Amino acid sequence: MLKKKLLVAALAASFAVPAMAESPISSNVGFVSDYIFRGITQNSHNPAVQGGIDYAHDSGLYVGAWGSNVSWIADSGAVASGSVTMELDTYIGFGGSATEDVGYDVGIVRYNYLGDYTAASGFAKADTTELYGSVSYKFLTAKYSYSLGDFLAVPEGKGSNYIELNAEYTLEGAGVTLSAHYGKQKFKPASADKYSYSDYKLAASKDLAGYEVGVAYTSTNASSDWTYADNLGGKWGKGVLALSVSHSM
Repeated sequence: MLKKKLLVAALAASFAVPAMAESPISSNVGFVSDYIFRGITQNSHNPAVQGGIDYAHDSGLYVGAWGSNVSWIADSGAVASGSVTMELDTYIGFGGSATEDVGYDVGIVRYNYLGDYTAASGFAKADTTELYGSVSYKFLTAKYSYSLGDFLAVPEGKGSNYIELNAEYTLEGAGVTLSAHYGKQKFKPASADKYSYSDYKLAASKDLAGYEVGVAYTSTNASSDWTYADNLGGKWGKGVLALSVSHSM
């Protein structure tokens, strides 16, 4: 999960928290050609409709929710019976500025996967809770996320973690925002370490009459273990060009 402008996953490749706005309540809705989270497709390289709502207090406290259609749980073979096609993330955190150039953010996020399903043998339910913290300096941000339990269908995944470095710069004259990202996902327990990988991203976005249009290229060094169920065939973490459009209210 990406600050709650739509298509955080495609344009930031990581969960992001909401930016403080003049109104304490904001919302967003939009479309992405491929929902990418930490370099991995969440929809088997198919489109997704996404949206969210946030409340941000002047003190720096914020809460919010964000949702998207997904298919990765069934496509991975992690579902024995039933179905799950919806991700709903809920989060609460606190952020602010230490100086004019230095910022910070800490919080907790719950990735909820809605549906009535039974996990297949060897898998856990996909619901995941992470603690996160980040520090920023000018256009650079470093963030660390830590799983508190089962991690995205991996049983006994407590301690799985993701560290990332993001850079963002706006070309004022052109009104184009450029961003770059590097992340490393580490899986626990030791038996799941074969799934650990790094991901990379380059992106650009521009506001057009209130609609943010973006393009992002992401890729990973994920191993051959990251493949769809046999009847689909394909790589979860292959290089992908994702297009997006969103509107914030």
